[in-house]
Amino acid sequence: MREAPRLVLDTNILVAASRHRDGPSFALVQAVRHRRVKLCCSATLFLEYESVLKRPEQRVVSGWSLQDVDAVLAELAGLLEPVELHFRWRPQLRDPADEMVLEAAVNAGADALITYNERDFLPAARFNLAVLTPPAAWARFRLHEV
Repeated sequence: MREAPRLVLDTNILVAASRHRDGPSFALVQAVRHRRVKLCCSATLFLEYESVLKRPEQRVVSGWSLQDVDAVLAELAGLLEPVELHFRWRPQLRDPADEMVLEAAVNAGADALITYNERDFLPAARFNLAVLTPPAAWARFRLHEV
């Protein structure tokens, strides 16, 4: 059996997963739950997940209560591989808020950074880091075959 790919998820992937249970982002989160994918995450990025998922406007769209968000995050926390940030290369990206995602992926030695904003992460190429959308991740890592 092959090793699960090690991925870092941009916050927009969790937002999409919370809003559309039939989309590729939700399927990717389910792959994390079933340990077909290893989620790598720094403490800073995890706090970003929490902050965004708990925004009132986000909870209205997702239909999640604060308790729902806490439950999802608690489950993810139990599944993830913690990433310690040994190096910072700021600034690399146009959006300073994206730096924590890139830093987590590079420090983790992740197989890919998954996002819907691929263009925002073009400089990741200098780190030999694949930047993929969820459908591209499914195809590249052949997750449907696992």
